Amino acid sequence: MALVSEDIARHPALRRHVQAQSRTLLQTYEANPRLASVFAAQQRWLMAHIGLGLYFNREPDDHRKGLTSARFMDDICRHSVASRNTADVFLKEMLHYGFIRHLPIKYGRIRPFEPTAGTLETVAGWVMAHLKTLDSLDNGFRLAAFVAQPDLLAKLQPLVADGLLSSHAVREPRQTFSLFTWLDNGGIVMDWLMSGVDPDHADLDRIPTGVVSIGDFANWLKLSRTHLSRKLRDAEELGSIGWLGQRGHSVMWVSSEFYQEYMTAQAVKLAIIDAAFDNCVVTSEAS
Repeated sequence: MALVSEDIARHPALRRHVQAQSRTLLQTYEANPRLASVFAAQQRWLMAHIGLGLYFNREPDDHRKGLTSARFMDDICRHSVASRNTADVFLKEMLHYGFIRHLPIKYGRIRPFEPTAGTLETVAGWVMAHLKTLDSLDNGFRLAAFVAQPDLLAKLQPLVADGLLSSHAVREPRQTFSLFTWLDNGGIVMDWLMSGVDPDHADLDRIPTGVVSIGDFANWLKLSRTHLSRKLRDAEELGSIGWLGQRGHSVMWVSSEFYQEYMTAQAVKLAIIDAAFDNCVVTSEAS
């Protein structure tokens, strides 16, 4: 039985396990910053899931019904994720950096795409990080089952994509979380902030993080310091972050409300992944 977001959010060990998950995702970013950044901003994250879903749901003998430019842009617009122009630029960027490639077949002017091996490995790692968190909450064996079935990613990912795209909580995040989800690498910004929080201090009104220098923070993230500082200012004006001493020269804190927004978003995402996983397992057992 899949865990629901409310039960996940109430779990007494969630904070510690999500902190471990955040650190795992930060390691993934360090290993391949350009590819990991695709999953670090709301719009790009959703576009990536749409593209992967089209690829995995393809017809084995007719790749026109897989990942093509036309189908990708149609789905992006149908789900109101981005404009056709933005979707086209994103697809070309993925091709340029070798995250996808053209299949060695053509249907007239249609040239289908497929993710490269490195992309699929990174996506599998993203899934595994979340399955490990879910296992930690109920002593489950999802991760072992996923590793034991190499074809499970192809079944699981389209269901995860559907769940994310249909979730109001995902598509319309709360105010501070929303500030960062639309920032380049915004997801990584939040993961870094929250990974430095001691779970034992999470009940404080102002929770210390491990961040001191905005410059070091921006350099590590490969973000414009000016752009990051502007977003941090916006969050500061909302009362969501601040500094224990001089601004920009002391430890940054996050508010209990912002921390809870982050944990709630993680609970929603984990529940979507668990529901998709449960559906895959039930389907596999039935067949």
